[in-house]
Amino acid sequence: MSATRSRTALYGWLGSEAVSLTGTRVSMVALPWFVLTTTGSATRTGLTAFAEMAPYVVAKAFAGPLVDRVGPRPITIAADLASVLAVGSIPLLHALHLLSFPVLLLAVAVAGLLRGPGDGAKQALVPAVVAAAEVPMERATGLAGAVERLAGTVGAACAGILVAAIGAASALDVDAASFAVSAGLLAATAPRRTRPVAVTAPGGTGYLTELREGWDFLRRDVILVAIVTMVAATNLLDAAFSSVLVPVWAEHSGGGATAVGVLFAVFAGGSVAGSLVAASTGDRLPRFWTYVVGFMVAGLPRFVVLALGVPLSWVLAVAVVGGFASGFLNPILGAVIYERIPEPLMGRVTSLNTSLCWAGIPFGGVLGGVLVAGLGLSPALVVVGVAYLAATMLPVLQPQWRRIDERRPVPERVPA
Repeated sequence: MSATRSRTALYGWLGSEAVSLTGTRVSMVALPWFVLTTTGSATRTGLTAFAEMAPYVVAKAFAGPLVDRVGPRPITIAADLASVLAVGSIPLLHALHLLSFPVLLLAVAVAGLLRGPGDGAKQALVPAVVAAAEVPMERATGLAGAVERLAGTVGAACAGILVAAIGAASALDVDAASFAVSAGLLAATAPRRTRPVAVTAPGGTGYLTELREGWDFLRRDVILVAIVTMVAATNLLDAAFSSVLVPVWAEHSGGGATAVGVLFAVFAGGSVAGSLVAASTGDRLPRFWTYVVGFMVAGLPRFVVLALGVPLSWVLAVAVVGGFASGFLNPILGAVIYERIPEPLMGRVTSLNTSLCWAGIPFGGVLGGVLVAGLGLSPALVVVGVAYLAATMLPVLQPQWRRIDERRPVPERVPA
């Protein structure tokens, strides 16, 4: 690829991520708020999150061999286009008075089933885009982190405005439209394969055998296993925080959906700044100690301030600092993961890796709902916050984590 085309591929992928993640952030605020305000049930709010994320995790895990066989580009484009219909059906059915709670659960389950393979394929595109652009992996993952956080800032702010202006159900139309734009950007810019990746030995093997090859590679790498275990725990707790604890806090405090959007936007804004710094300096920072400090600042404090019922200005100040610290985490962990996976296994291992990392997310909303119902909001925030601290600081006692400071070259990709 020429230098211009290389830059186009990188910017196109980042643009696709920006648009898609903005829409998803709108949905992350609008959908729980819609369920909470129409049903009055924190438990049903958690069940809705479960109905979307359980199919998402399973579909992503099993789609890896398909991504390696067909290629990540066509898979992610097809998944995005189908997601337009799945997500768009929710506001349409609501407008037609056909959206019962079981129908809503079915609609979000289909949306999750489509997003899983699509997101897995987008992640499998990263090494090819990075190799074409000839940039350090930390720079690419740092830029991706900045895009993710910026999309979170814009999406959360838009969510609060849209929910207040047109209602939570109608705000989901933005998420549906974002999938269409994302598909168009990838269709125009994503690298194409000039030859297929050899995913199996000569003579071929079955789909499940290919899936097992990815699993065998993943489980034998102690660093990848350690990262998966930690991220799975924090994702479970983050899901409880974002899908139930924060909306309930906003309702109890009187801030409403606007407070939810502002809190997420401020945290994401801090993360944008942190990710941009990580993009320019991440390849020179000590990975392990950056991880430790980042999680100490970004983890427990945000739970504590909500539990104490402090003024919103204090909550937002903690969110800014915590967001900045969090911006260093994904660039570092992402670089470690991509450096350790060979290109022929990229689709399978990244899909399995992220699906395992996300395995607890479907239960996060349920956990949050059960804790709020059984303990009350403040005790639930303390329990989840202390668990978050334990999960993120346990690696200090595990010697294998020190090996994340080892830097490896980006795996060779298939020419495109």
